[in-house]
Formats: sequence, C-alpha cells, structure tokens
Amino acid sequence: MSKDIENKCEASYNKAIYSGTFDPITNGHLDIIRRAANIFDEVVIAVAKSERKKPMFSHEQRVEFAKAATKDIQGVKVLGFDTLLVDLADDLNINTIIRGLRAVSDFEFELQMGYANSSINKRIETLYLMPTLENAFVSSTIVREIIRFKGKFQHLIPKEVLECM
Repeated sequence: MSKDIENKCEASYNKAIYSGTFDPITNGHLDIIRRAANIFDEVVIAVAKSERKKPMFSHEQRVEFAKAATKDIQGVKVLGFDTLLVDLADDLNINTIIRGLRAVSDFEFELQMGYANSSINKRIETLYLMPTLENAFVSSTIVREIIRFKGKFQHLIPKEVLECM
C-alpha cells in the first residue's frame, strides 16, 4: 500500500466529527464529546450556523462556547460551518459522524439523518452514543427555555461557558 493511501486511511478512521447547533453547548454535549474523544484520536466539533433555527446565541458565540468547554479535552478541535455536514466531513477526510441519542424520540430523526448522509457519501458511518443517565434529559432547547424564563440553568452547561456568557 502506498504511503499516501495508508496515511489517508489512517486519518479517516482515527477521526470523527460531532456536529450541532450547540445553542448553547450543554453538559450532555460535553458527555458525548468526552466519550468520542476516548474512542477517536481526533474529534472535530462542528458548530452549525443554522440561521433557519433562529439560535439564541450568535454563531461566533456558539463556536467560542464550544472552544471554551472543550479546551482541556485532548484531541478535540472546534470549527464553525455552513455547508452540508457530509461535505465538511469529506473536506476534512473524516468518515465517522458522531450523534447523541438521549431517548427513543431522538432515534427516528437521527436514523433518517444517518441514512440521508450515507446516501450522499457511501463512506460515511454514523456512530450513536448515549449520554450518562445524569445528562440524558439535558438539551439545548431545555436550557434556552430556562434562560428565557430566568430560571436556574447553570448546572446544565459547562462552567467555562458560563464564564463566556
């Protein structure tokens, strides 16, 4: 096997991408990121611009939150993107997408997305990880609602994100 092909194969199997709007990044997301970092040499956290979702925080803030929350996790890189995830993964020579599953209700949507991504790029594999029970209920949607109503949310997001807010 040529050195170029060997390097390309090695790189693609040791890297994964975990994407989301991360509006804001939560302890549940961080749980999945830590698990992925234990499996892969490099995990790219891809923060989607997602203007159609009308995020509470700007894209720049969300990227900064993700960088702050993951700064001490070895092998994690953060970047923003505004393309199809499969195109970004291809550009980065990554063929594994990480997705988190909290409940059965997440499964149908995530399964459809996994199949759609695979239909666009046959090399793409989707790996589903579950957060710990303590983080199973945590979602950005819940955190945003608590923030809107000025409730206590600090225990649901990484302390580094609180420092950025």
